[in-house]
Amino acid sequence: MIIKSGEILSKIESPADLKKLNGDQLKEVCKELRQYIIDIISQNPGHLGASLGVVELTVALHYVMNTPDDKLIWDVGHQAYGHKILTGRRDAFRNNRKYKGISGFPKMAESEYDAFGVGHSSTSISAALGMAIASKLQGNTERQHVAVIGDGSMTGGMALEALNNAGVSDSNVLIILNDNGISIDKSSTALKNYLTSITTSKTYNRLKDYAWKILGKRGEEVSESQRLISQIENAIKGSILEKSNFFESLNIRYFGPVDGHNINKLVKVLKDLKTIRGPKLLHIITTKGKGLKPAEINQTKYHAPGLFNPKTGELIKKDLGILPPKYQDVFGETIIELARLNDKIVGITPAMPSGCSLNKMMEVMPERTFDVGIAEQHAVTFAAGLASSGMTPFCNIYSSFMQRAYDQVIHDIAIQKLPVVLCMDRGGIVGEDGATHHGVFDMSMFRSIPNLILSAPMNEVELRNLMYTAQLENNSPFCIRYPRGRGVTKDWEKPFNILPIGKGEKLSEGKEIALVTIGHPGNFAQEAIWMLKEKNIFPSHYNMRFLKPIDESLLHDACKSHKTIITIEDGTVIGGLGSSVIEFVNKFKYEVNVMPLGVPDRFIEQGSVDELMQECNFDTNSIVETIESLSQTNLQIPQKKAI
Repeated sequence: MIIKSGEILSKIESPADLKKLNGDQLKEVCKELRQYIIDIISQNPGHLGASLGVVELTVALHYVMNTPDDKLIWDVGHQAYGHKILTGRRDAFRNNRKYKGISGFPKMAESEYDAFGVGHSSTSISAALGMAIASKLQGNTERQHVAVIGDGSMTGGMALEALNNAGVSDSNVLIILNDNGISIDKSSTALKNYLTSITTSKTYNRLKDYAWKILGKRGEEVSESQRLISQIENAIKGSILEKSNFFESLNIRYFGPVDGHNINKLVKVLKDLKTIRGPKLLHIITTKGKGLKPAEINQTKYHAPGLFNPKTGELIKKDLGILPPKYQDVFGETIIELARLNDKIVGITPAMPSGCSLNKMMEVMPERTFDVGIAEQHAVTFAAGLASSGMTPFCNIYSSFMQRAYDQVIHDIAIQKLPVVLCMDRGGIVGEDGATHHGVFDMSMFRSIPNLILSAPMNEVELRNLMYTAQLENNSPFCIRYPRGRGVTKDWEKPFNILPIGKGEKLSEGKEIALVTIGHPGNFAQEAIWMLKEKNIFPSHYNMRFLKPIDESLLHDACKSHKTIITIEDGTVIGGLGSSVIEFVNKFKYEVNVMPLGVPDRFIEQGSVDELMQECNFDTNSIVETIESLSQTNLQIPQKKAI
């Protein structure tokens, strides 16, 4: 299928071209832009629904604002595809999220129009405020600073901290609240209920329209009579909504709600807001997935739907036969089994129930599952509170998002030795989302924390048994880290077994070279061993299973019986398994060569998981090549006995 960008869109190389259009042409370019996104993403999967929902807003912003001098920051960045297409990356968008292609998120190194790199939520207001203060200090009072943030991201503590700071800053910052009632899953927070009360109050909206005509277009100077009208307005709003306006209580002028799909209305509103100084918030109402009916109806599924028919929206599924399950689904099914056996078990997720498969438990045990919104810090300390009162919380957070709650893990869980089970989904290389989403730092971060057990299953059965073991452990926090995607075991639903804490296993007996692995990459080592048999090379294989406490008896065996140890992990080699083994070798004064394979000391960009693992040299073929090279060049250091 040859994808064309439309008669008007094909001529837009930058926002300067967009500014030449009239109102009717803006409507047409919105139509063409939406279809172009649909056509490309149907063949090259990415984040669909969010970008479709902000097409009109994207066009309006670049039409009214003087980007890139005016700063435009997209919170998370899932919705920035239209922005990329309109800012000189229309043709490059065909390789969006591909290996060596453009990033799926705004990225400062990629374009001058990407004012700030994003990937995780709730950062846009802080960044925009910092830029606004910088402009003010540098004497530039005309530059606009716009943060586009969704109602889901607004629940993040960082966004609320930024609002609190912005309200006393007197800075020229515009916050656009893109309210579509959903992040990835449906929002279920008090803030969402508050926004609903605003958007559904017809009396309130009539009042806002009237007040805006009086107050909104007078620029920076406001007379005493206008101040009086404003006070009366706020009092009436409070009586209508039975609460004061949250944003205006923080000294941030509130405007809206406005139809986010009316391009000409948005242009008019944004032009008016440019004349109003100080911190302000525009509340727009949009539909996630706008323009593709199935995406509007099933917004969670079409957040990132994979391949689909661009005309009908029908998802295209490849018949791959019976496959092993995804690790997340093993978690989702297993926690239900465990919760039926142990009535103290509860499940917690920060706005990712479908992503981590906790939605399965939500369906059968809604009173024992908690979606706390985009609030990883709160999720961890909430779990700590539950654990301190006798419950057994399983707190499931994506590995890269767990970075946000590092202090809470140390301060609220580890110091107090609370038995929280931290399940870190998406550990390791995750693929096309790139540097902001790879979960490669978790093992090195958590290994340094006292009182904490850190484990990684090699397959689905081990994940299941680690979860069973974790809920029996009541003296320490227990971390279980597993990757995105499918495992290797079709017949995984076996009876539970306790796995001794800090104990791994020797899977293959060989000579000269020992492969020491943690987690899913152990399967790559097993595949490599099978391939090397044909070449008369026979490495040993040790599946450590626990990084902390590490199985020293296995490491003694590996050091005494082999000349070279190759460690294999899908995390950063600095501070992870490789560092652990090197520390062990130094501690016991073994003269053995240790070669760590894993994620190198740099940020890994986007691409398929296979491509990126190959780039990092720890996929099956890379392991084989490394061992062959060692065998051919005889780099092994003769061993000496431990002292």
